[in-house]
Formats: sequence, structure tokens, C-alpha cells
Amino acid sequence: MAEQNDSLANEPEHAATSLTRRTRVRRPVGRRNKAVATVAPTPASTRPAPSKGPNRVVKPLRSLVILTMVGGLIATVALPAFGASLPVEEAKTVQQMAVDDAQSLVIASDATSTQLSRESYSATTAEEIEKKKAAEAAAQRARLAASVASTIKVDLNMVAPGSGAVRWPLSGYTLGEGFGTRGGAHMGVDMLAPAGTPIFAAAAGVVKVSQESYGGYGVAVTIDHVINGQRVGTLYGHMTYGSRQVVAGQTVQAGQVIGLVGSTGRSTANHLHFETYINGSNVDPYAWLQANAG
Repeated sequence: MAEQNDSLANEPEHAATSLTRRTRVRRPVGRRNKAVATVAPTPASTRPAPSKGPNRVVKPLRSLVILTMVGGLIATVALPAFGASLPVEEAKTVQQMAVDDAQSLVIASDATSTQLSRESYSATTAEEIEKKKAAEAAAQRARLAASVASTIKVDLNMVAPGSGAVRWPLSGYTLGEGFGTRGGAHMGVDMLAPAGTPIFAAAAGVVKVSQESYGGYGVAVTIDHVINGQRVGTLYGHMTYGSRQVVAGQTVQAGQVIGLVGSTGRSTANHLHFETYINGSNVDPYAWLQANAG
């Protein structure tokens, strides 16, 4: 059986579009088809409008954020360097400021600040005035005492009469106001005697106070004792200025001279104001002397 080959020229024209076959049209050499198919432009009214999707909004915003960040970094780096390069203004006095700006009011003072204290202003109440007067009077008496101290001669060999552990502080006196008088405000006994009469320690002990101005007591001495196992304290007030013969911390013996009768402090006459304390509490000093002195 003979093999038959079909010619492509005999196939119908629609077969040229077949998926398996395609006819290649050969054009004569030298002849070109000058006819060009023209596509009519689409009217503007029929063109689709450009899309305004989210991408067209996000891109400008992103660029703006980037530019802002870059500007911030530049400012952070540049401003401190610019500030450091500025000249430092020199300190000026108030006088220079006044010259530079004549319309300014500049008040200068050479006065230095002073911390106020209670002593830097005057007393305003009657009580404060009285206290101030008393302090000034005490200071005046102290100055007087310093001037007369060297003129007072005391016989330190004198001792109080008696031989007991407790002695009478004066060898001769007149009894004045007693313990508890003045409505209970008088806590001692007054022994009246001429100015300069020797005052003796009532018992052996250690001087606690020895001052030219001891409150209302004026020139005064206090002594701590231990008598019969009890802590006893004695006070001697209104002595003469400059007559004290003992100092604080000094040990004294019973009957030893410690000063002279006077009228210093709150006093109107020469006398010894004598007080006694037992275990820190005031007791009647005259009754105590009567019971213990010998």
C-alpha cells in the first residue's frame, strides 16, 4: 500500500488556526504591505480613572516621617555644638549693669547679712525688760566684784566652832525668815549678820557651784555631801562680791571658810541665805542644823 502525503495547500483556510498546524504565508521579496492598521484613540471620557488606592497616600506620609526623623537627628547633633561655640558672657557687677542699661534700677549695698538672734533686738514685754535689767545689774555687780576682790582679806585659818561632822555655817547671827515663808516660796533660812562675817562649810564635801552671779542668790556656793549614807546638798547665798574662797570641784572640810556675808542678788540686807537638800528634796535647814550640828 502506497504511503500518501497530503499537501498543506489543499487544506481549508480555517485549518490554519489549528493548534497543531499553522500556515506560514510567504510574501514575495521586495514587496511590502504599506498598509498599516491604525488604532483609533480611545476618547478621554471613556478612559478609566486613575486608581487612588492606599499606596498613593502611604508613600508621602512615609517620606514625611523620614524627613522629620532626619531633621531631628541633625538638630540633636548640631544644637549642642552650636551652643558650645557661643562665647560665655563674663560676670558683671551691679555697677557695670547699671552703666550698660541706664534705665535699670540697680540697688547695691555693702552690708553683709546678719543672722538674727534673741539678743539682737530689744525686749518688748514688761517681763523681758525686768529680766534684761536684772542681767545688766548682775553684770555690773560682777564688774564691781572684780575690782574689790583683791581688797578683801579672809582668815583661812578660821573654822566653825564644834567638832561634829555637821557645823553651823555662822558663829553669830540673828534668825530671819524661816523655811516655807512667803507663801511657801522661801526654801531656806535667813541668818542676819554684819557684812564680812565668815561663812563656813556645814560639812565636808565637794563644791558643785561657785559663782559671782547665781540667779537671785547673787554670789553663791553650793556643796554636795554624803552624811550618814544620805546625799545632802547645802547652798550659801548673798555673799559679798569677790569673797568666795572655793572653786567648783574643790574638796572642802567641815567648818572651812568658803566666803563672807553680803547682800548680793535679790537681797535687801546683809545676811546668809542657807538651804539644805536631802536626796534632791528641800528640807527645813534650820531644823536639820539643830538635829545634826555639834
